Amino acid sequence: MRSMPWKDFFALAISIGVVGLGLGATTPLTALTLDQRGVGTDIIGLITAASAIGILASAPFVARLVARFGPRGGMLLSVWAAALSTALMEVTDNLTLWALLRFVFGAAMGVLFTIGEAWVNRLAPGNSRGKVVAMYTTSFTLFQLVGPALVAAFESKIDLPFAACGAMFLLALPGLGLIANADTGHEDDPHVAWQLVLPRMPMIVAGAAFFALFDTLALSLLPLYALRHGIPTELALLSATVVLVGDTALQFPLGWLADRVGRARVHTGCGVVVCLLLPVLPFAAGTPWLWWTLLLLLGAAAGGTYMLALVACGERFHGQSLVAASAVVNASWGITSSGGPMLTGVLMQTVGINALPAVLWVGGALFLASAWWERRKGFNLPANEVAPPI
Repeated sequence: MRSMPWKDFFALAISIGVVGLGLGATTPLTALTLDQRGVGTDIIGLITAASAIGILASAPFVARLVARFGPRGGMLLSVWAAALSTALMEVTDNLTLWALLRFVFGAAMGVLFTIGEAWVNRLAPGNSRGKVVAMYTTSFTLFQLVGPALVAAFESKIDLPFAACGAMFLLALPGLGLIANADTGHEDDPHVAWQLVLPRMPMIVAGAAFFALFDTLALSLLPLYALRHGIPTELALLSATVVLVGDTALQFPLGWLADRVGRARVHTGCGVVVCLLLPVLPFAAGTPWLWWTLLLLLGAAAGGTYMLALVACGERFHGQSLVAASAVVNASWGITSSGGPMLTGVLMQTVGINALPAVLWVGGALFLASAWWERRKGFNLPANEVAPPI
C-alpha cells in the first residue's frame, strides 16, 4: 500500500462520507416530516422510492457525464444538485414536487456513488484493493450512521431543517477540490455501453442487489419484524442501527481477508454466512444476546457482499469500462431498493411476518447461485480485461 496516493484517497473518502452524512439525515427527516403532516405511509413509501428510481435513471448517463466533465466535475455537479434538491423541499408542501425533488436527489446520489466507487478502485493498488475499498465503504457507512442521530438531536430546534441538510452536502466540496489526481486517465476512451460489461458481472450485480435489498429492509421493515416478535419498541428501533454497526465495524477485516486469501472465496463466504444465519432469525427474538449477535453478523456479512462486489469491479474493469460497471452496480441497487420493500411488505401482510427473512434468504441464495455460475464458467480473465458478451 506504499504506492497508495493517500491524500487523494482520504479527500475522496471524507467527501463521500459527508454525502453519506447528508443522506443519512435527509432520508429520515423526509419521512418524519411527512408523517407529522398526516401523510399516509403509502405516500411516504412512494416518495421514498422516488430516490431509488432516480438512482436507476441516472445509471445510463454516468459514463457520458464523466467523459464530458471528468470524474471530479461530475461529482461537483452532483453535490450541488443534491444540495439544491434538498433545500428546495423547504419552500413547498406539494407532494408531487417533493417526489420530483427526491427523484433528482436520487439521480445525484447515483452519479456520486458510481464515480466514487470507480475512482477509489482506480486509486487502490491491486494487492491491497480489498482493504482500500473497505476503508472507503466504512467511511461512508460511519458517516451515514450519524445522520439519523443528527435529525433526532436537532428535531424542532432548527427552523429550516431541509435547508440545513442541503447545506451539509456542500461540505463535500473542499475535499473534492483537494484531490490532486483529479482524473481517471481514461476520459478520452470511447464510451462503453453497459451491455458490454454486464455479462462479466453476474456475481457483482447479485451481491449489490442483495445488499440493497438487505439494507432497505433492515431500515424499513426490520423494526416492525422485531415488534411483531415481542421485542420492546425502543429495542426494535435499535435493531436497524445494530445491523449498520456490524456492517461498519467488520468491513476492513473482510477486506484484509480478501487480500490475503482471495476475493472470490471471502465473497462467497459472506453469502454462505447470510444463508446460514437468516433461518435462525425467527428463533433469536426471544434471546437478547443471540438477537443482537445475529444482527451484527448479518450486517457484516451482507455488507461484505456489496463491498467485495466493488472490489470485483476493480479487478475486472478499468477506464470507461469501470465507470460503466459501477453504473450497473448502482442500477441494480436502484431496482432492488425500490421494488424489494414493496414486495416484502405485501408478503409480510399476506403470508406472515417471517416473509422478511425468507425473502432475504432467497436473495442470498441467488447470490450464491451467481457465485457458482461464475466458477463454472471460469471467470478468471486477467484483471482489467473485459470479455465479449456471453
